Amino acid sequence: MGRAIAAALVALAALTGCTVQPSDGDGKRRSPVHIELPSGTPSPARTPTGGGSPSAAPAPPDDDKPRAAPPAPARVLWSRGATGRDVRELQARLRQVAWLFEGPTGTYGEQTERAVSGFQGKRGLPRTGRTDTVTWQRLLGMTREPGRWDLYLMGGQPADPPDRRCATGRVLCIDKTSRTLRWMIDGRTVSTMAVRFGSQGTPTREGVFSIYWKSRDHVSTLYDSPMPYAMFFSGGQAVHYSADFAARGYAGASHGCVNVRDEAAIAELYAQVRNGDKVVVSW
Repeated sequence: MGRAIAAALVALAALTGCTVQPSDGDGKRRSPVHIELPSGTPSPARTPTGGGSPSAAPAPPDDDKPRAAPPAPARVLWSRGATGRDVRELQARLRQVAWLFEGPTGTYGEQTERAVSGFQGKRGLPRTGRTDTVTWQRLLGMTREPGRWDLYLMGGQPADPPDRRCATGRVLCIDKTSRTLRWMIDGRTVSTMAVRFGSQGTPTREGVFSIYWKSRDHVSTLYDSPMPYAMFFSGGQAVHYSADFAARGYAGASHGCVNVRDEAAIAELYAQVRNGDKVVVSW
C-alpha cells in the first residue's frame, strides 16, 4: 500500500508541475511540494515601496494638440514716401505732442519718420519709424481731432472753385475761404498758392480791384517790415511775400495784405503780373 501512495504522489506532481523534495541530509523534512509557475504567467502587481498605486505608463507627447497662433504683427498704415490727407493728420497730431515741428506737409519724409520713431521709443514700442496700427492708436489716445487749418498750417490746401468774376481776362483770384490765390488768364488757372490775410482788427478788403503799383524790394513805411515782390491793389494793401508766413504759417496774420509763403512761386508770379491786371478778393 505504501508503494501505491508514492505512485499517486508522483502522478500528481507530473500533472501539476510540482516536484517532490526528498528530506535533507540532516533528517529534517521540507515541504513536499515546490510549485513552479509557467514562464508566460504574469507576476502579481507589486506595490511601490513608497506605498502608492502602481505607476502608470507615461503619456505620449501631446504633439498633435493645437497650439495658439502667435499674435499677428501690427499692420503698417503709413511709412516713408506716403502722401495724402491721412499723412497730414498724422503730422498734425505729432505736432500736438511736440514730436514734429514742421508742416504738416502731407508727405511722409525724414522728419516725420524720425518723429514717429521717437514717439514709439518713448512708449516702449518698436522704433521702426513706420506708423502701424498700435502706434496710431496710442497717438489717437493722446491727441485731439485736428481742424482744417491744423492740417494746412503751412499751406498746401486745395483751392475752391474760382469766383465767377475771375472767368475772363488776367486775374489774381483770391479766395478767403480756401485761403488760396489763383493766377488765371482767360478762365485758365496758371498757378495756385496758399495765402494769408489780415487779422480781425486789420482785415483784407474784399471786392474787385486792379494792380496799380509793383515794388520788388518794398519795405513798409507804416510797420517798417519788408514786403518783397509787392503788388499793390487797394491803398496800402498788396500781395507780397512774407517770411513770417513762411516760418509760422497760419499761426500769424498780416496787417491787411495778402501774404504768400512760397518765395519761388511769388517771384514767378511777380514776373508775369502787369499793372492793370484785375484782382478779385472774395469769401
